[in-house]
Amino acid sequence: MTNNKQTAVVVCPGRGTYNKSELGYLARFHSDKSAFIERIDVQRKINGQPLIAELDRAEKFSLAKHTAGENASSLIYACAACDFADINRDKYDIVAVTGNSMGWYIALAVANALNTDNAARLINTMGSMMKGGVVGGQLIYPIVDENWQADPNRIMLINDLIEDASKQESDIRLYWSINLGGYAVLGGSQAGLKFAHSRLPMIDNTYPMQLFNHAAFHTPLLSSVSEQAMKEMEASIFNAPDVPLIDGEGHIWQPHSADSHALWKYTLDTQVRETYNFTKAIEVAIKEFAPEKIIVTGPGTTLGGAIGQSLVKFQWQGMASKADFISKQKTSPFLLSMGIPQQRELVI
Repeated sequence: MTNNKQTAVVVCPGRGTYNKSELGYLARFHSDKSAFIERIDVQRKINGQPLIAELDRAEKFSLAKHTAGENASSLIYACAACDFADINRDKYDIVAVTGNSMGWYIALAVANALNTDNAARLINTMGSMMKGGVVGGQLIYPIVDENWQADPNRIMLINDLIEDASKQESDIRLYWSINLGGYAVLGGSQAGLKFAHSRLPMIDNTYPMQLFNHAAFHTPLLSSVSEQAMKEMEASIFNAPDVPLIDGEGHIWQPHSADSHALWKYTLDTQVRETYNFTKAIEVAIKEFAPEKIIVTGPGTTLGGAIGQSLVKFQWQGMASKADFISKQKTSPFLLSMGIPQQRELVI
């Protein structure tokens, strides 16, 4: 019997992907998954937090409410996990899972390295760490030109900026937080971000752009958060995944050999305090697993550009420019984003 399945790597999104246009995402696509969403809400009920379904069904999108870490994280998890469940397994063989930043927690969940209850608890705990006040912040800045070619001058500028920041007063703290395809996400203290804004030339009247309600994750500024998380979340809740997991260092956690204690330490210590290299995760995904498709779960579509830029960087399937990527997406899409209705239909 011929196996007509296509191999696919699934990518889970992080913060900043549930926005105004995503309001009602669960109601539109996942009205049949109320039992799963209720399980996510168990901990939220105990904590007196707004329920996921209520946030999703709100009449208006509230930037303050919907993007707050304690709400956004669980909302995005619910959308992404429900999307993952809708992937047509008769059509796609999922060979690996990865994610960007908070998307790593979701990847752990959909790969069954955490069960539903523990995943909901972890994501809600980490998302709520900033409830008493966001530690530092993040800004995003392009490191490629309009053709998605690496710009060595911009990369050097950022590296020099971070080095110069380390020589300033102690309140100026700045680090490379996420390597996000054609973008650098910098994390730092408010003084550090102000220092960056003063030194980085404006691009397209948009960048450098500070990310609203984002803390300085993946930097040493979150060391205390890491310590608190390791006290609250025990290593025993982690298991070896059902499918290979690719982390923010490009390491592959295999189903039959993953050390659950090491996975706990990476999740709550290493990746909280150190740079998350999403570009490396995509490189490993395509080079080690050679998937026929990359499927990005919703909500949102913001990861598409970063993944496309990564594919161009590694000239995957002959894509060497933004134009090449767009052309391929029009004729025979390699990247399928479930947040885009036409591409969603190719996945479910």
